[in-house]
Amino acid sequence: MNAIDHKFALLKTGQRKGIITYLTAGDPDLQATEAIVLEMACRGVDMVELGVPFSDPVADGPVIQAASKRSLEKGVTLDGVLKLVGNLKSRIEIPLLLMSYYNPIFCYGLTKFIESASCSGVDGVIVPDLPLEESETFSRDLKKAGIHLIYFLAPTSSDERIKATVKRAGGFIYCVSVAGVTGARDDIPAQAHKLLKKVSSMTEVPLALGFGISSPEQVKSIGKRGSAVIIGSAIMKLVEQGGGREEITRRVGTFLEEFN
Repeated sequence: MNAIDHKFALLKTGQRKGIITYLTAGDPDLQATEAIVLEMACRGVDMVELGVPFSDPVADGPVIQAASKRSLEKGVTLDGVLKLVGNLKSRIEIPLLLMSYYNPIFCYGLTKFIESASCSGVDGVIVPDLPLEESETFSRDLKKAGIHLIYFLAPTSSDERIKATVKRAGGFIYCVSVAGVTGARDDIPAQAHKLLKKVSSMTEVPLALGFGISSPEQVKSIGKRGSAVIIGSAIMKLVEQGGGREEITRRVGTFLEEFN
């Protein structure tokens, strides 16, 4: 069983919401990213999504865009992030996902990427700019390697698109809370709750709500229809504040205490 599926089965048994965290790999450096992920695992985070830095992160807001730029300036590559996953997998058991735009994967080579991701222990891959219509072969080949391709749905998704997505989805479906880019927000919009209600009526695949999650109150507000939340920009704001590796790690760990 894929580790993501196993984790959601445990969450369902325990009747609690999963916490998925996001980090831009390599900001401020790969060693700091590794330390923060280890801290996240100790703080009870259920899964970690590692962002591969890219020069044109169109789905991301200013906080993650800036983090991606800093990481690229440090020379961080997809190959380096895959090696980081391998290092982490030897030390923690929680599922690890890669979030990458399609260009780095395509340039790396699709077959080589899937082989390397499998060897490193990647459990899921998120590609925000890969349309459903163009993902079938990539999704199938990832599945053969035991890796889920995670699909997106947004408040603007039509009923037809939702039906087509849930047919192919595995692991979980990334439900976007707003029609826009990433970034911490104070409240979960009503349209996000409507999306969760609609999608949950069409599938039993777990739903994870992202884009704007920054507080325990928001986690509680998603109700029974959402299985997990994804916290990204709120964490990257803490990384952006700077300081030494230990200071950043401690800051992130303290923030995550609120979600236990």
